[in-house]
Parts: sequence; structure tokens; C-alpha cells
Amino acid sequence: MAEYLVLIYSNEESWAGTDEDFSKKIMDGHNKFGEKHGAALRGGNALEPTTTATSIRTNASGASVTTDGPFAETKEAIGGYYVVEAADLDAAIAIAKDIPAPFGGIEVRPIRDMS
Repeated sequence: MAEYLVLIYSNEESWAGTDEDFSKKIMDGHNKFGEKHGAALRGGNALEPTTTATSIRTNASGASVTTDGPFAETKEAIGGYYVVEAADLDAAIAIAKDIPAPFGGIEVRPIRDMS
């Protein structure tokens, strides 16, 4: 079995126009996802908006430079993630397809085994 990072991308501006009922529907979807795939889940969380992000870069002299905001400006930002265990990429993709992502998409990436 291998582990996969499932990144949930979303257009944060799209969420501004939603109401409490819509947010509850999406949260219920994540709860159902957790119930259905609990055996495969190794972790996960929702993230605060990109306005709360802090980026760290190394400049040409090797010094760290810290700035407010996300690493890159984009319409879709990472809004949350799950770590899943699956037999292979196809199985991880099948799991990820059940994640509600109404304003974006899902990215599945294998976690590198460093052993």
C-alpha cells in the first residue's frame, strides 16, 4: 500500500456568494466521504483562506525572505487536503472522486517513500 496526498483546490471568491445551507451541504459531503473511506484516511484538514498565508523564499544570497500571502497568485488555491492509503494510483483516484469540490478540483499525488 502507498500513501497519496489529495489536494482540494477551490476558487475562494466563489464561496463568498454561498449561504449557510450550501456550506452545510458541502460539510455533510466531507463527513460522508470520511465515513465511506475512513479505513483509507491517514489525515486531512481544511485550510484557512490564502489571505492568512505566509510565504518563505530564499533570495539569491541564500537568505530567507518572508512575505504575506500565498506562494503564487491563482484563481484556485488549496483549500484542504487528505492523506489516503491506497493500493495504487487508480485506487487513490477512485477515493478522491468522492470528495466534494464544487468550485475547483482535486489533485492526487503519490507521497515519496524516503526509506
